[in-house]
Amino acid sequence: EHKLFLVRALIPLHKPKCIPMYHQQLSYCITQFVEKDCKLADTVIRGLLKYWPVTNSSKEVMFLAELEEVLEATQPPEFQRCMVPLFRQIGRCLSSSHFQVAERALFLWNNDHIENLIKQNRKVILPIIFPALEKNARNHWNQAVQSLTLNVRKLFSDIDPELFEECLLKFQEDEAQEQEIKLKREATWKRLEEIAAMKAASNEPVLVHRWMATQVPPG
Repeated sequence: EHKLFLVRALIPLHKPKCIPMYHQQLSYCITQFVEKDCKLADTVIRGLLKYWPVTNSSKEVMFLAELEEVLEATQPPEFQRCMVPLFRQIGRCLSSSHFQVAERALFLWNNDHIENLIKQNRKVILPIIFPALEKNARNHWNQAVQSLTLNVRKLFSDIDPELFEECLLKFQEDEAQEQEIKLKREATWKRLEEIAAMKAASNEPVLVHRWMATQVPPG
């Protein structure tokens, strides 16, 4: 009965726009449920992910704060059940151009209990969030986010250098592949522009060969 109340009444309260008015009390209630029955952690975390804000940065910061409270009371078996979708979302938060969202996500590593859960499951978690960490370390506009990212990056590098190198190599391969696709696309468009210019100069209609049309990726 208490689980039904949690799922049908409390978790959906994360959806309304007016959540800032009562979020502190809601977060406290949710955390109490998890502290009293740790098996509910997976249900709560998946509920948070279901209602995770897409365009509201201040709401995302609130969700991350609540997530930390819930994870503080989460045990390894429940953590493992939801860690893949959870860290996909955390990866998106790490990549946020809004520095408070990225910073709040990185603060999760300051919590010893959460850090230990992450360390124990690093072989699953690091490949998911590595691209976000690497891009932040190179390019994030906010100095605090860059600094926190480098700390998290070093943590993974120190505890499992082999896994870290594997993820770095995979990231570099994916990056090279993306660059190759981009160059091919640019070359194809340039060739099409040259053909169009030549035809325009001679007043001929522009015909795009079938093979060339297939070379232009969508978007």
